[in-house]
Amino acid sequence: MMHGVPTSPVKSRPRHRRPPALFLVCLGLALALGPIHSAAAKSDSVTAIDIALEPDATMLQHAKDANARLLKSFPKGFALDETHHPHVTLLQQFVRTDDLDEVYAAATAVLNKEKPTTWTLKAIKYYYIPSPPVGLAGIVVEPTDDLHRLQDELIAAVKPYTVKTGPPAAFFSEDGGRDIQKSLIEYVAGFTKVAAGEHFNPHVTIGVGTEAYLNKMLAEPFDSFTFSATGASVYQLGTFGTARKELKAISLTP
Repeated sequence: MMHGVPTSPVKSRPRHRRPPALFLVCLGLALALGPIHSAAAKSDSVTAIDIALEPDATMLQHAKDANARLLKSFPKGFALDETHHPHVTLLQQFVRTDDLDEVYAAATAVLNKEKPTTWTLKAIKYYYIPSPPVGLAGIVVEPTDDLHRLQDELIAAVKPYTVKTGPPAAFFSEDGGRDIQKSLIEYVAGFTKVAAGEHFNPHVTIGVGTEAYLNKMLAEPFDSFTFSATGASVYQLGTFGTARKELKAISLTP
């Protein structure tokens, strides 16, 4: 060192400390698990669907006439309209909302293979599902071998996208889900056990009435009639299992 010449102190370079190994492990896990958590959250959404045949004008008129009769007797029921579509249910299920496009494709393939618009269907009687003191009524369609086969094929085609059950939010509701019955959730969850195979009861829902009035209707003679399907749709179910929101109209080849 030369005397009389000021010198600057030598600054030591900062040392970069390596992150602890545990930190690196945790960071790696966070990065790895992050997308999985996001995917799981994304797939939590569930939709309650109804794959249904669209009836022709003959059945629509009979259903609307019966609906008007029920509303006159029980005004608290619902009217068949654009958000309560008359239909013949083939399958009701809870499916992952993210998989709806796959559900549409699977259903379309089965329906185009079977060509149900070429079938002649027959309405044979009234029936109702009791929920005392009222009941949900419908016009029963004769369960032919064709309808059974179609239902079986749809169940198999949609099965990869189904979940066991769903919340009220899975349904279409204008009342925050408060109009979604617990019995409806249980019915959709158990549909393939209680409404398929030997329990399949194809029908067109016509409305709600008191059990006393519905028993009177069922005791009356029923004039059978034939009708056809004009197409098919996938709906989001609403209160009482009605087809409240059309999710996909399925065009069927002749």
